[in-house]
Formats: sequence, C-alpha cells, structure tokens
Amino acid sequence: MSSLGRAFGVLRAGTQLLRSGPGRITTRKASDGPHIEAQYRQYPQLTKKQKFQSEFISGAMWFWILWHLWHDPDAVLGHFPWPDASEWTDEELGIPPDDEE
Repeated sequence: MSSLGRAFGVLRAGTQLLRSGPGRITTRKASDGPHIEAQYRQYPQLTKKQKFQSEFISGAMWFWILWHLWHDPDAVLGHFPWPDASEWTDEELGIPPDDEE
C-alpha cells in the first residue's frame, strides 16, 4: 500500500509542475564586486585589497619565521654542543707532521 501512495505522490507533483508552466528563469551573480576575466598569457589584474592581503600574509609569515629563529635557534641549528676546533689534533685536521718533507 505504501508504494501505491508514493506513486500517487509522484504523479501529483508531476501534474502540478506541468500545470504551472515554465517558471521565471533567474540568473545568479557570484558577487557584487567587479569580475575579472581571465586573459591568455597575461598577468592577472589584482585589486588593491588583494595586494594588501598578500603583503600582509607574507609579512606575517616572515615575522613568524624570524621571530622563532631569533628566540629558538636550536630548532634550526640543532640541539648539540658545537665542537671546539682548538682541541683538534693536526692528524684530525689532516695536517701532515712537520718532520715529513
């Protein structure tokens, strides 16, 4: 019985659509701002807002990188003691002994 009810519901909706006729066709705009058309083999035309946003984001990125490089250099340079080169021997440095000629 439920399948018969569904069939009548579909038929009722179809007949209502046919009676109403073609509806009004509306166009939808993506935004109210200016739309920039793509141009072949040319740089895109950027707005002042886009330039400001890109400069702001890149500035914030470099601030973050340099801030952490200054305050936590071990993250870049490593977490080990630097060797003292004055304690190395001539052999470790690859310097031949003085008695060889």
